[in-house]
Amino acid sequence: MNDLSLTILSESAGDAHAIERLHERTFGPGRFVLSAYRIREHVDHLLDLSFTARVGTLLVGSVRQLPICVGDTPALLLGPLTVEPPFRSRGVGRLLLERALKDAKAQGHRLVLLVGDEPYYSRVGFKQVAKGRVTMPGPVDYSRLLVTELVEGAFEGVSGPVVPDWSKARI
Repeated sequence: MNDLSLTILSESAGDAHAIERLHERTFGPGRFVLSAYRIREHVDHLLDLSFTARVGTLLVGSVRQLPICVGDTPALLLGPLTVEPPFRSRGVGRLLLERALKDAKAQGHRLVLLVGDEPYYSRVGFKQVAKGRVTMPGPVDYSRLLVTELVEGAFEGVSGPVVPDWSKARI
């Protein structure tokens, strides 16, 4: 970590404002039209599976996961993963990803999807979803739709639309 004292912590409700400001700086207002944000409008991320990265008290990164279904199959949607620009290329994002996936597996989750760059996410096991197998609401570049199995074979036979896990949706 290049002499940085980094701490990965579970996200708390009190982190929401700082994380939203980080998302504003990193992704800008255009983030709200993205496919993943269409899903986030209906279901909250899971605090116990979402994490922050801090150097001292400074929040330098965040990753969130929320409950979805692919067709009838429960899964998680990972994202956004965000790291402050001065702290990129120092392993912060990878540490956040590893913690998120480890804890998701420990809690019994089997699948995680995301929309992102395959060269980056393949380092932690994500692979491109075959074209036409999964659909998402709103605009999405399907070459960037990725999946990882937390349990071997968990994605076999899974297909359909990605929707919020309505059992956990906001009412």
